[in-house]
Amino acid sequence: MGLLSKRIDQRIADYQRELIETHYREVDNMYRQIRGWRHDYRNHIQTMKAYAAAGDWEAIQRYLDLLDEDLTTVDTVIKTGNPMADAILNSKISLAKAKGITVVADAQIPVRLRSSEIDLCCIIGNLFDNAIEASQKLPEDQRVIRVYMDMKNTQLYISFTNFTAGKKLKKEGKLFRSTKGEGHGFGLVRIDAIVERLGGYISRNSEDGAFTTEILLPQL
Repeated sequence: MGLLSKRIDQRIADYQRELIETHYREVDNMYRQIRGWRHDYRNHIQTMKAYAAAGDWEAIQRYLDLLDEDLTTVDTVIKTGNPMADAILNSKISLAKAKGITVVADAQIPVRLRSSEIDLCCIIGNLFDNAIEASQKLPEDQRVIRVYMDMKNTQLYISFTNFTAGKKLKKEGKLFRSTKGEGHGFGLVRIDAIVERLGGYISRNSEDGAFTTEILLPQL
């Protein structure tokens, strides 16, 4: 039994490492785009100056429209007050939008968290990945993920809700049945392990065509 437990712990650790590396690549890609846009800033200014000198105001308008569209793709849409939460949330929101999923997010973290950045990365990343996976099974006009984060007294409250394909998910033990495979199961186990270690609370509910996960993490 000890050997089996060690193998499971190792596989969960391997999954956690792969998850963090994936999130890092997503965040790094987002900030590479931002740095690239800033690097080109001087060139954009010179181009518009040239149009202005020629009196070509229509060209300036077209150029500004293109820049606005380009910047929107890398704009930071969520500012929680916590850099790691900002990075993960914005990278996942960008990924969701690329898959035709609407994200409605209201996230505030006004205090310094006791939770480590790795813990926060694993929880938010897994919740978002699960919601994106479920949303992709729906018609594009029904793909919506709702995210809410804020302090409730001395606890960080995290809530993720996504619509499902109309069927109530079946619960097996403490977890709902996964349709995503082995890695998905390890992700759920990892979230539960982090919440338990931090003395928090987690609730999952599948009702009325929506799946909601709620988490409370003590911060004092």
